[in-house]
Amino acid sequence: MSTPAVLARGLHKRFVVKPAKKTVHALDDIALEVPPGTLTALVGPDGAGKTTLLRLMAGLLRVDAGELRVLGIDVAADPQAVQDRISYMPQRFGLYDDLSVQENLDLYADLHGVPRDERRARYGRLMEMTDLGRFTDRPAGKLSGGMKQKLGLACTLVRSPELLLLDEPTVGVDPLSRRELWQIVQQLVDDEKLSVIVSTAYLDEAERCARVFVLREGRLVAQGAPEEIRDRARGLCFVAAPPAGEPPRRLQARLLDARAEIVDAVPQGGEVRFVRRDNTDQAGIEALLEGAAAEPVAPRLEDGFMTLLRTQEEPAPKPAEPIARQPVPSSSTPGDTVIEVKDLVRRFGDFTAVASTSFSVRRGEIFGLLGPNGAGKTTTFRMLCGLLPASSGQLRVAGVDLRHARAQARRRIGYVSQKFALYGNLSVRENLEFFGGAYGLRGGRLRERMDAVLRQFDLAREIDAPSGQLPGGYRQRLAMATGLLHEPEILFLDEPTSGADPLARREFWRRITALAEAGTTVVITTHFMEEAEYCDRIVIQDAGRLLAIGTPREVRAQALGDEHGEHDARRIDMEQAFIGIVEKARKEKVHA
Repeated sequence: MSTPAVLARGLHKRFVVKPAKKTVHALDDIALEVPPGTLTALVGPDGAGKTTLLRLMAGLLRVDAGELRVLGIDVAADPQAVQDRISYMPQRFGLYDDLSVQENLDLYADLHGVPRDERRARYGRLMEMTDLGRFTDRPAGKLSGGMKQKLGLACTLVRSPELLLLDEPTVGVDPLSRRELWQIVQQLVDDEKLSVIVSTAYLDEAERCARVFVLREGRLVAQGAPEEIRDRARGLCFVAAPPAGEPPRRLQARLLDARAEIVDAVPQGGEVRFVRRDNTDQAGIEALLEGAAAEPVAPRLEDGFMTLLRTQEEPAPKPAEPIARQPVPSSSTPGDTVIEVKDLVRRFGDFTAVASTSFSVRRGEIFGLLGPNGAGKTTTFRMLCGLLPASSGQLRVAGVDLRHARAQARRRIGYVSQKFALYGNLSVRENLEFFGGAYGLRGGRLRERMDAVLRQFDLAREIDAPSGQLPGGYRQRLAMATGLLHEPEILFLDEPTSGADPLARREFWRRITALAEAGTTVVITTHFMEEAEYCDRIVIQDAGRLLAIGTPREVRAQALGDEHGEHDARRIDMEQAFIGIVEKARKEKVHA
């Protein structure tokens, strides 16, 4: 029999978290076996132990107890022998922004001791797989997010490893680049019989793998082929259309709040996909649906994953309540235009990042900005927030002309950036006090708002913990709490769920739904195309141009073409629609 790529028995890893000197069991009695030449996934909620397990396999951490063999080698006894035969791509791969694509490749080839006579053929293969051959002279810092990830993978593969470890390689990557990355990985497995272990927050990615390991709080709670995990939800999955005029997210929120009957619910194609518990009374489901007909559907891996994790949870917390109850000014009503963009342009020297873009956003609306990496989303976002001046065009936010009064507008908006932008060495309490003061909150009013967001985001138990040591999901909660302290009229969220697991994403969107119901306008960018279904309307951009605007159903219909129309829009999901619209626009641009 072939030697397993990885073999673990009774694996334990503990960390002592300062300053409280609290012991955290990152991995607790893990036993698993990964066959050689296969594609394997590690999935689980934030803090499950996925990254710790990969770092142990890579010989970067020492086990506290148990046995771990990689490619037949005892990692504890000889970590260097393991590192000589594997490649590891961490979540934040260390590219050098000032070096070109070629110079980054050369640097990593030098570090790994790749002989000069082997490099030409290896580089040619990598450039062909990643389609980076046209950009060898471009500085890495000027690549899009997806291209950076592909370059990171290429640098990881400058030598031919026997085992490839990938820690969430597609976080922050758009659907087109994500598809290309997975084509590269699958090609390596098929052509080179490479063993690949990947951790991922995308359950559709894990569905491609031969075997899936599900971790939670340091323990291995399930393992098997994707269909084995899916079968946990077989016969329990349905789709239902919301009542006429009701957005799907409202029905989804109602179902999610009924945790005694419902395991999971997500908007999908203008409807709501939900998973009921296996002992649920049908009458209870019908009452929640309020007359909507439910059709059974085949389970997905994500359905089985959610079923597995929900059945292990403690009693559900209270449903999310509206956080910001900003009163609507007497001169306006819900539905009034609060953001108006006309012929917006932003140039950086000779480069046009945003080209003549126009749209409007109504009060209480959830409005999504979608596009590939480098499409101009973040530039548009920063102009809307008053953080970046426009080169030309008109831009009004909360009734203020941002060309002339950006500071006045910023007092009426909240902003949660793409990357964790709080002070990691300050505690949760200190961050809230600092940002509350920056928003002009003082004394009793500040304490009142702090108590409200601590309660709403379940942060009271972590109030004295350094924010930099919080798990990813809690850091996101704190970022949201600081952005909402001053009860803004408009909340800007830049890829807030990047890298978040399905459980954290459900919790996040339940809160956003509550905010919109209370009248807060939400503008969001995301690479999770399923999240576009929560939006009232979306915009798709590419290369600074606006390609599509409308409700999710209207955008899906646009992707299908005039010969099909809106009544067929449920036939494709938003990711398929997104890829179709972007690829069509790029082909038309080439042939123009």
